[in-house]
Amino acid sequence: MADTQQVDDSKQAAKAERKAARLAKEIGAFARAHGGAEGQVSYIGHEGTRIVLVGEDGGWGDLVAPSYAIAQSAVEKAGITVHENFDGEFAAKVKTGPYEWTRMAGIQLGGPKNA
Repeated sequence: MADTQQVDDSKQAAKAERKAARLAKEIGAFARAHGGAEGQVSYIGHEGTRIVLVGEDGGWGDLVAPSYAIAQSAVEKAGITVHENFDGEFAAKVKTGPYEWTRMAGIQLGGPKNA
């Protein structure tokens, strides 16, 4: 029984490592496309952990990892600066366009939702 458990654990670890490597590759691609990137990692519950990315050009995006450990491993592999909170100077780097503003207004004021 112990041997089966060890095999299962090593398979799980290998799967987590592959997922972290794939996420790191995506983070790296985002960083290259946006002149560099910084990030913030947030646990979002059962769904996993969100990695918010902000490029040097103000572009932004996010990825979801199945666990906090995998997300942390991915940002470390990608070599980006990671912020503890999404506030201050880091949040001010985000540039939004007309889509985001009309979408936010639509949700808040009952206006167009740009669905």
